[in-house]
Amino acid sequence: MRLPPHSPLSPGSPPSGPPLETEYRPRHPLDLRRALLFQRRGYGDPTHLDDGPVIWRACRTPEGVATIAIRGAGGAVRGAAWGPGAAWAISQLPALCGRDDDLDGFDASHHPLIAETHRRNPGLRLGRTDLVFDALAGAIIEQKVTGKQAFAAWRRIVRGFGERAPGPTPVPLYAPPSVDGWRYVPSWAWHRAGLEPPQARTLVAAARRGAQIERATHAAATGDDRDRVLTSLPGVGLWTAAETRIRAFGDPDAVSVGDYHVAHEVGFALTGARTDDDGMLELLAPWKGHRQRVIRLIGLSGVREQRRGPRVHPEDHRDR
Repeated sequence: MRLPPHSPLSPGSPPSGPPLETEYRPRHPLDLRRALLFQRRGYGDPTHLDDGPVIWRACRTPEGVATIAIRGAGGAVRGAAWGPGAAWAISQLPALCGRDDDLDGFDASHHPLIAETHRRNPGLRLGRTDLVFDALAGAIIEQKVTGKQAFAAWRRIVRGFGERAPGPTPVPLYAPPSVDGWRYVPSWAWHRAGLEPPQARTLVAAARRGAQIERATHAAATGDDRDRVLTSLPGVGLWTAAETRIRAFGDPDAVSVGDYHVAHEVGFALTGARTDDDGMLELLAPWKGHRQRVIRLIGLSGVREQRRGPRVHPEDHRDR
């Protein structure tokens, strides 16, 4: 297949066979980089590469490992994919870009900050990966530790036990381990990655039911139903379930209750003062159905509380 003029392939790329290609034309404004890079777990994530106009993504699809290179071009989104899962990655690209994100019922006018930030960011779209276990594994790794620690652990485990991604990537990329692969990561590898034994046990236990969890969450009709499926796993509470829903399903209403920062940020942005989880839920109540969208808009607003005092030990999000 002849590559289009704006192919992500660059001169000198190593041969790897022709890609499958697609073009998606969104019917709404789209901030493509923000939609795609939200899925990246920190700088240096071996499943993602921000290469100027092209964003590369490695994933493990239901049909096998795939690499997809994505770029915006004149109002369109162009994708080229390699590997056994290329067809799946190509077909899923519109959802990754936020095609299914529905703003019906969202009223930004409840608060002037939200209204203004929404006006300035019309291209904000909540994309979805449809890969539940990858999202769940990443969320479990982020339990109890700081973001910096979690991202470092993700990098180490994925590079060490994931699969080299196909295609002419500018640097090596890796797809995460398979569901069974997570079960057989040795104990010393978890330790070297900086994860506590409870996190490793939680992830391994989740992997034993990985296929069942994938099916049940996709079949669930509501976010609450998905929470019930996910929290049936030992060591998985509402924070982990919400983080999974946000990435895997682009859930516009998911709220990460129990997060060390989110309630403070929501309270300060909307009232000028910190609040707790109960206060956050009360403040977000006017946007029921779109509470994650509001949290994302708060993040884009630029309103930040001045940091004071020493860093606090990260909070443990796991159920006891």
